Amino acid sequence: MDILIINAGSSSLKYQLIDMEHEQVKAKGLAERIGIDGSNLKHKPTGKDDVYIEKPMKTHSEAMMLVLAALTDKDHGVISDMKEIQAVGHRVLHGGAEFSGSVVIDDEVLAAVRRNIPLGPLHNPANLMGIEACIKTMPGTPQVAVFDTAFHQTMPRKAYLYGIPYEYYEKYKIRKYGFHGTSHRYISKAVAKAMGRDASELKIITCHLGNGGSLAAVQYGKCVDTTMGLTPLEGILMGTRSGDIDPTAVEYLMNNEGLSVGEVINMLNKQSGLLGVSGVSSDMRDIDAAIREGNERAKAAYEIFVYRIIKYIGAFAAAMNGVDAIVFTAGIGENNPAMRSEILEGVSFLGVKTDEKANNTKGDSVLISTADSRVKAYVIATNEELTIARDTLELIS
Repeated sequence: MDILIINAGSSSLKYQLIDMEHEQVKAKGLAERIGIDGSNLKHKPTGKDDVYIEKPMKTHSEAMMLVLAALTDKDHGVISDMKEIQAVGHRVLHGGAEFSGSVVIDDEVLAAVRRNIPLGPLHNPANLMGIEACIKTMPGTPQVAVFDTAFHQTMPRKAYLYGIPYEYYEKYKIRKYGFHGTSHRYISKAVAKAMGRDASELKIITCHLGNGGSLAAVQYGKCVDTTMGLTPLEGILMGTRSGDIDPTAVEYLMNNEGLSVGEVINMLNKQSGLLGVSGVSSDMRDIDAAIREGNERAKAAYEIFVYRIIKYIGAFAAAMNGVDAIVFTAGIGENNPAMRSEILEGVSFLGVKTDEKANNTKGDSVLISTADSRVKAYVIATNEELTIARDTLELIS
């Protein structure tokens, strides 16, 4: 059975076609600059040459038509007919408090995604466009929504409520939601499997460290806390996001810089983090290079990044009254052994020691702690698309 995975952005549409019988990717690609001059499709069929198609795509529906044409093309396609696609799984950012799991999309689900646009103003409208494009171009094909926030809905209220008047939670559902849930769910299960245990027996801290980053405390298979909040702005320092900050800093910047609320929030989301502190880049590889050249601001950005991760690991270990495993994933988490070693050294009091040889080994799942470590540490490659595909298959079955 072939399942198509869609991750739609405001001007992009990322996709993977997965053969679920063998859980293998048959093709993947990215339609970019939708509605903008220079729109194009990068199509990567497994076992065949990559294809680059430059063609106007005014809407996401036109982009979907081009994707389906690429998938069924006689030369670079991987299926003979679009009817071979049994279902479509969509990544949706914000499900609010309404969804604690993935769901088959119907009119009610579409309405709920729209209602949650104020909570995910950048992503939810784009996700909707992707869903509506697929419904239009693939009528009758089951569509499934997999929410970034769903995994975190098991958090107890002491973890998700903010210390503001309760009426604002009741009226506007202002609370911690958390994100990267699909990744945290996949990784917590994968590390349990690597340990030969069931996730329901373990206390795990998952560290999804990319340009956007978050940690989650997963106790006995359920998320009990996470670093991101009402929006993805809360938590650790990120590529361009500030992470945790005193809310009165917003008023202070407005008064002293003559900025609006929107301008300050935009700055905290897009001009802060590694980029804002270092003045160099939002990419950790550029930060590392600048540090080697003696750039003190780049070093400060790196130190804040590492420190906040160490602090949250300690906090989550306390929240769960112990931890069995710490796992790193995503772009930075999977590819920066020196940083992993420094983070683990910072939480060595928990009983974890880095095996430096293993830590410098590449692989989809690598144990990087020593044999005598009381707490195990792993690097595991995340696979959000496969998680979405598995949910989709389960729901349509």
